[in-house]
Amino acid sequence: MKRFYEQAAAVPVEGGWRVELDGRPVRTQGARPQIVPSAALAEALAGEWGAQRGQIDPRSFPMRDLADFAIDAVAADREGTIATLLTYAETDTLCYRAEPGETLRRRQEALWEPILAAAEARYDIRFERVAGIVHRSQAAATLARLRAVLATHDDFTLAALRTLASLAASLVTALAAIEPGTDPEALWAAANLEEDFQAELWGADAEAEASRANRFAAFAAAMRFAELARG
Repeated sequence: MKRFYEQAAAVPVEGGWRVELDGRPVRTQGARPQIVPSAALAEALAGEWGAQRGQIDPRSFPMRDLADFAIDAVAADREGTIATLLTYAETDTLCYRAEPGETLRRRQEALWEPILAAAEARYDIRFERVAGIVHRSQAAATLARLRAVLATHDDFTLAALRTLASLAASLVTALAAIEPGTDPEALWAAANLEEDFQAELWGADAEAEASRANRFAAFAAAMRFAELARG
């Protein structure tokens, strides 16, 4: 599709902010009004439209896609979104470690344990650590507390968390990602630890490196989206 507008602008409206293209309001992919909670996020959305040159590239709208997901999917089923997020806590990658004494286990302890311990302290919960891949259920009290934490977040933050948890296979990592001041590269290094470790052992090909870069870009975009939504 060719660019069909001259100007994209962030405009204050009742209930928040929206983007207008030559004065016409943008709607979500589900045809709902695309109203976002902060000027900063609306400016970022307008920036995506403003950056299009000639042909519009649908792949270059990560902020728009997350905003649409928040409005079209999360707002319509918050409980379903929270339930999906909790599945990442039930099998959180950070809880499943290699056998004691292995090189990978030492690296997991160094990168994962601080993130997991910080979550335990922040939310007053306890996670079960597992050596190997055999599933071990997390305590009902831990999951209940995490459900309560997720319920405090708005639809836009939940949309970001959904992307972050999916990419990291970890709700704990996703929650760490929305904490102010978190370093995206450091957190992604922890999230991608096992894949990076295998690449060190056996070598990484160009396709794997491109995939890692694309997933990191999506991870960093979701972090930025959550920050912008907070204003």
